[in-house]
Amino acid sequence: MKRSIIAPLAALALAGIAAVTVTSASAELPKGAKAPGFSTTAALAGKEFGFNLKSALAKGPVVLYFYPKAFTSGCTLEANAFADAMPKFKAAGASVIGMSGDDIATLKRFSREECRDAFPVGVASAKIIAAYDVAMGKSGLTTRTSYVIAQDGRIVAVHSDSDYRGHVDKTLAAVRSLKK
Repeated sequence: MKRSIIAPLAALALAGIAAVTVTSASAELPKGAKAPGFSTTAALAGKEFGFNLKSALAKGPVVLYFYPKAFTSGCTLEANAFADAMPKFKAAGASVIGMSGDDIATLKRFSREECRDAFPVGVASAKIIAAYDVAMGKSGLTTRTSYVIAQDGRIVAVHSDSDYRGHVDKTLAAVRSLKK
């Protein structure tokens, strides 16, 4: 009799764990939410500076994209794709900033080598990661999540996918739709 009870309980426990994993993996902030304000240390063209979301939004919409780790294959390809598309983002009036849990020394190098001096990358502190709900478990890494934030501070588009392809096209389309 004990065996007949243990198997279903084990299955329920596993199902509960799976449900929690799925929920936390797709828990990014929803479209329409107010983007949490923040300031952080960032790098552009290898130079360190202070980035403030409110100041960036005063100039136009912001594409805020979180990526797991600088110099990994997917994150490098994503940074290259954003760098290539920067003239299109600028033409649409938007700025882009990439965010990861990397230290500023790593981000200075990444901003030169992979972002090609085209856009900044910032330090995503634990507080910023929590505010944007992009934690990937307890690893300190973030999920690959892109937000488009309108000048009024509202999130107008969210794209969360571990595959870097699609983030640039989808965020650019969302930025362009703001002008319509």
